[in-house]
Amino acid sequence: MIEDFGGRLASVWSELRPTTRGLVERALQTPNASVPQSRNTTNAASAPYDARADHELSRLLTALDERASETDGALEAEKGGQLRHIANTCAAVLQEKTRSAEVFAQLVHRADTQRDYARIDALADALTRFAPSEICELVRSPDVVVRALANEALAQFPTSVLIGLLSDPVDSEIARDALRRQAVDYGSEEARQIVSALDQINMNQEDL
Repeated sequence: MIEDFGGRLASVWSELRPTTRGLVERALQTPNASVPQSRNTTNAASAPYDARADHELSRLLTALDERASETDGALEAEKGGQLRHIANTCAAVLQEKTRSAEVFAQLVHRADTQRDYARIDALADALTRFAPSEICELVRSPDVVVRALANEALAQFPTSVLIGLLSDPVDSEIARDALRRQAVDYGSEEARQIVSALDQINMNQEDL
């Protein structure tokens, strides 16, 4: 079926590992395939998934979206609809599976471009499975929507997790900002005490 949409897409599809192709094929056979399914479903539980699958599906989604956006009239209306369905299904698989900051940013940008705000809300919920370091990476994103979602997600982390990030030379400033938000916006007394102690340390260092 993919071969019907042009040589580049056929090439990208042929380079997928069989297990990665299987993820998309099974999703396409599922009712409401373009809507992310519960991670507790049988398919999700049995399907293998790793960083390489993440990269392969991300590349496939890029190729699908690029082909769908072409306005040269080469695609018939019916094929265009099929192509968008496959692209949305691929995006749904990624939304359900990915833990990558880069792929998450791709999905948010795609949803924002399509003005699919329900999908953006669902992506925000997906951040609960991301590692703190990946969310910190998203806070540094040039995309304002991605940054906003990441900042909100980080502020929801346990204060103890944010404290653990303070020793990280890359993520410490982001962790401080998240602690300040917990103290100010959410009234966390523990976060307030940590922020106060950090400010005091900074003042003492400036006096030296």
